[in-house]
Amino acid sequence: MKRICTVIAATLVLNTTLALTQPEQASAANTNTADLQLNASSAILMEATTGQILYEFNADQALPPASMAKMMTEYLVMDAVNSGKIQLSDMVNTTEAASDAIGSGQLLALNEQATVDNMFAAMSIYSSNDATIALAEHLAGSEEAFAKLMNEKAKEFGLSPEANFINSTGLSRADMGKHAPKEVQGETMLSARDAAIIARNIITKHKNTLDYTKIPTRKFREKDPEPMVNWNWMLADNKSNKYLAKYAYEGLDGLKTGHTREAKYCFTGTAERNGLRLISVVMGTPREESRFLETRKLLDYGFNNFEAKTVLTAKSEIDSLKAVNIKKGVELQVSVVTETGLTLIAKKGTPADQFQVSAAALEEDKLIAPIEKGQVVGKAKVSFGGQDYSVNLIATEAVEKAGWFRLFFRAIKDFFVDTISGSK
Repeated sequence: MKRICTVIAATLVLNTTLALTQPEQASAANTNTADLQLNASSAILMEATTGQILYEFNADQALPPASMAKMMTEYLVMDAVNSGKIQLSDMVNTTEAASDAIGSGQLLALNEQATVDNMFAAMSIYSSNDATIALAEHLAGSEEAFAKLMNEKAKEFGLSPEANFINSTGLSRADMGKHAPKEVQGETMLSARDAAIIARNIITKHKNTLDYTKIPTRKFREKDPEPMVNWNWMLADNKSNKYLAKYAYEGLDGLKTGHTREAKYCFTGTAERNGLRLISVVMGTPREESRFLETRKLLDYGFNNFEAKTVLTAKSEIDSLKAVNIKKGVELQVSVVTETGLTLIAKKGTPADQFQVSAAALEEDKLIAPIEKGQVVGKAKVSFGGQDYSVNLIATEAVEKAGWFRLFFRAIKDFFVDTISGSK
C-alpha cells in the first residue's frame, strides 16, 4: 500500500450550537476564486462544523483513494465501539486473509491476537492492512461482508454514485489475490468530496478517532524494537522531530494518507485553529512529500482567508417575525425566539448585509393551542453564498387552549367584525 519510508528515524467541530438544514453534500460559500496551483489530480477544502466548501478542484472526479478508504473502516469500527457493540479491550484474531495482506503493515502472524485498541492504532497510525482486515472480519465475519456495510454507509452519507468500496483497506482487486471479493464488483473509488464527507462524519460523530490519528509513533507490541511511525508527516507533534519538523502544521491531528501506483499519493488532513476546523483532501499528487506540500497550500488558504461569523444567537428575536398567531388559544399570539444560534464560515471582512435573514411561521394547522413553551412554531432562514440555512423558532411561553365559552364569544365578535368590515 505504501513504500517503506527510509528517511524517517525511530525518534520519530466550532463550539457553537448549530441547527443547520443542509444536505450532506456540502455547499460552496462564495469561494473558489483563488488559484492555488495545486499539483494534484483533485482537491477540496471543507469547514468541518458546517460542511461548507471553501475551495475545490475536480472535487467530484472519482479516483482510487488507496488507504484513505480506511477512513470508512475507522468510522464503522469506532461506531461499533461507541455504541457498545464491541469493546476496545476485545481480542481480535488474525485470519489468513489478514495475515496474507500485502503493502503497509505486515505486523501480524496467522492466528495472532491483539486488542481492538491495538488493531485500531495500527490501522490509524501505520495504515496496517493486516490489522484493518482483521478488524473488518471481527465486525462483519468476512471482509466482503464488511465492504457491503461500507457501501451501505456510503449511501447513508450521501456519497457520489461512483463511490464504491470492495474492501476495508483500499487495496486493488489484483493486490487482494485469492481474497478478492466475489459479489462486490469494481474497484474502490472515491472523489475528493466523498473523502471530505467521510472525514467530516468521523470528526463530528466519532472525534475520539483523532486520539489515534494524532499519535506520531507507538509500539504495536511492547517487545518490538521499533515503533510504528505515522505516515502523516504534518502532525503538529512532529515539530520536535528533526526529520519532519519542516512538514509539521499547527493544529493538525489527522487524518489519513494513501498510496498505490494507481492512486499516486493522497492525503485527507484536518487541522483546528482558534475554534475553526478544516478538512483538506488532495488526490493523485506525484510524490510522497507533494501530498503534504499541497495540503499546506489548502489549509493556509482556509485559515488565512476565512473566519466564523455568528449570524444568529440562541434565544434571540428575528425582527421580521417576533410573534406568531395561535388558533383556539387563550392568547392569540405567542412571542418567538431562535432555538439555537447559527454560525457560518465566510471570507474575512464579508459585510453583514451578505447574510439575508428571513422568517416564517409554521402552517396554521400546526399552530393550534395548546402550545408548549419551547415548541417549534416557525423557521428562520439565512441565505448566504447561494445556500439556505435554517434555525427553528420556538415559543417563549406556553399558550393554553381556550374554553368553549371564550371561543363562542370570540366567534361572535369575529362575525360582527367581518360583517361591519364587509359593509364598509
